[in-house]
Parts: sequence; C-alpha cells; structure tokens
Amino acid sequence: MEPLDIDLDSAELDIPAEPALLNVGPAHPAMHGTVRIVMELSGETILKADVQVGYLHRGFEKMCERGTWSQVFPYVDRCNYVSPMLNNVAFALACEKMLGVQVPVRCQHYRVILGELARMSDHLTCTGAMAMELGAFTPFLWLIKAREMIWDLMEEETGARLTHSFGRVGGMAKPPTSGFKEHALAVKSQVLEVVAEAEKLLLGNRIFLDRLDNVGVVSAEDAVSLGWTGPCLRASGVAYDVRKAAPYMTYGQYDFEVPVGTRGDCYDRFVIRLEEVRQSARIIEQAVQQMPDEGPIDIDDPRIVLPPKDEVYTTIEGTIQHFKIVMEGLKIPAGEVYSYTEGGNGELGFYLVSDGSGTPYRVRIRPPCFLVTAGLEKVITGEMMSDVVPCFGSLNMIGGECDR
Repeated sequence: MEPLDIDLDSAELDIPAEPALLNVGPAHPAMHGTVRIVMELSGETILKADVQVGYLHRGFEKMCERGTWSQVFPYVDRCNYVSPMLNNVAFALACEKMLGVQVPVRCQHYRVILGELARMSDHLTCTGAMAMELGAFTPFLWLIKAREMIWDLMEEETGARLTHSFGRVGGMAKPPTSGFKEHALAVKSQVLEVVAEAEKLLLGNRIFLDRLDNVGVVSAEDAVSLGWTGPCLRASGVAYDVRKAAPYMTYGQYDFEVPVGTRGDCYDRFVIRLEEVRQSARIIEQAVQQMPDEGPIDIDDPRIVLPPKDEVYTTIEGTIQHFKIVMEGLKIPAGEVYSYTEGGNGELGFYLVSDGSGTPYRVRIRPPCFLVTAGLEKVITGEMMSDVVPCFGSLNMIGGECDR
C-alpha cells in the first residue's frame, strides 16, 4: 500500500479539545492550610480559577461570643498562628478603645517590640516557605533558624512558644524579664545576618528569579479594588501602612520607612517582606532605647486588671477582685467600636459590640489574609500551572484567618 502524501502544513486538522478541570487542595502541601482551588486549564495555562476557603470552619467569632472578654485571647492567638502576638495586641487595643483607657508608656513600647518580633517571624516563615517550594531548601532552613531565635525569646517572655495568650485588657500578663532588652537586640541582629545570607543565595539565582519575575502581576488599582492591605498591597506600589497612616501606641515616635514595589509581581512581594524585616529591626532598636526600665505595665484600675497572685492568696479584697473579673468578666460599657492595627499581612481590624455585660455581644474580625486570598483568582488566571506555587506562596495565606 502506498503511503498517504499529506501536507501537514496546509492540512486543516480539526482535533476536538476542551478545557481540563484540575482540583488542587484542600489537603496539599502547597496550599498552606485548607484551601481548595478548582482550575480550568488549556494545556498548562489557567483559564479560570475557583478559590474555595471555608474548609477550616471553627466558628472563631461565635466562640469569642461565648466567654468573657479576657477569654478571647486564646482564640485570637489561633487566627494567625505565625504572629499571634500581633493579634493579642490588636484585640486588647480594641477593648481599651471601648473602655477609653490607655496603657502606660512602658507597656506600649513592650507591645511594640513583641509585635515587631512577631512580624519578623511572620515574614521569615513566608519567605522561607516560598524559597523551599521553589526548590531552595537551604535558605528555608536558615530563615526558619532565625524564626526559632524569635520564638526562643517569646517563650522566655510569655512562657509559651507559639500561642502565647499574653495580652491583657489594660496591659500584659507580666512585665518584661530582666534581660529582655539585651535579648531583643541580640535576636534582631542575628535575624538581620540570616536575612542577608539568604538574600545572597536567592537574589542572584537565575532559576529562582525566573520563577518570580513578572509572575502574578497585580496592579495598584486592582490591589485596592480587591481590598488588599499589607505587603501584597505595598508590593503593588501603594504605600499604605496602618502604623504610618493611623499611628497607634508609640508608632508615631519611631523613624522607619514603608517599602513599596513597582510591578506588583511575586518578586516584589518576596523582597518587600525581607525589607520589612529590616524596618521592624529599626523599630525594635528605637523602642528598646525609649522603653523605661521601671514603671507599671498595667493600668491602675482594679475593675479591669487582675490583682497580683500574692494578693489573691493573702487578702480578701484581692480574692474578690480576681473572682469578679474571672467569673463575671470585665464590664465594658455598652456600645460598638472598630479598632485596626497593622498585622503581619495587612490591616487587622476588630469590630466589637458590647451590651454592658462581661461577655462580648458581637465579635467580628477583619482578617487581612481573607481578602488577600480572595484575590488569588486574579493573580493566577492567565498564568501557567507551575506558577500557582510561587503566586500562592507570595500571598502568605494563613488558614486561621480565612475561617469564615
């Protein structure tokens, strides 16, 4: 039989094809928690992406409404379990705003130092995980080593390595330890050294850069319309930082910069976080210098602050004060408030409603990761399948914050 003589260049090949559906998550190492993405693919190009949160459904806000005001702190720890101290401080500030009180200056500096250390921990985890997921395992180990240094300090101060529950309405659980300032400065310096080492390995690596450059680009207009805040918004060129835009505690006294990107791609989101680690180090150094060595940590109001343990055990007044606060809860005046701070991933807000009792009537949280994760569809649509990993890693989704 003679072979068919077909000119493939001129022939019209009508091969039927339709987009393929691919399910990623909710249990997948690259999903950073419990998130499901149903992607419609043409070859390896993403045509559509359906991002589904909600697989972690603890009912955070309703749990907060079942206990007293002080019993909320362990719950907010678990919203962002990488930088829980920032959540502790944010909720305490919201309650204090309703009460119309302000903690002593020493406590404000103490909160700032612990919060900035927590922010560094958050950024180290995100950048380290991004590097690891793109094949750079050594920088991941180095950056996690730096995070461990921060957690060692946190454990020394709070008694807990991760979920500290250290914040209190009207102050903190305990005053700083005797060597806190020296330890904080030492950790800050060591973290900066590790970041510099990791940058030498990563930012000169062509393979690593090719995976990030011009991948997952989000314009400033799109970032704002998506409700983004934090490093992802600043990477797109919008210099919005709550610590600068609406200074709280002692942030108005510190000299630091708000780094911004130019393209809004994965590379910008990566390096913005590394630069924010350096800015946090600047804030820590100034706060350590300005924090008084002596003075109260808590406000002087027995209706709000728990008495010292020795008074609880030895005086009837201390026992009754402790009993009323623990059993009945703080009596926050009836009303509502929205208080917002700069969390590890953007604006962290608490909307609280009080009916005058010792239990919150309503607790609502504005978690930065929820809105950032909602923009994932915009980030990966039109990209290649392999780009999902660096894109999703650059957003730094924290599962606890997406608990809706």
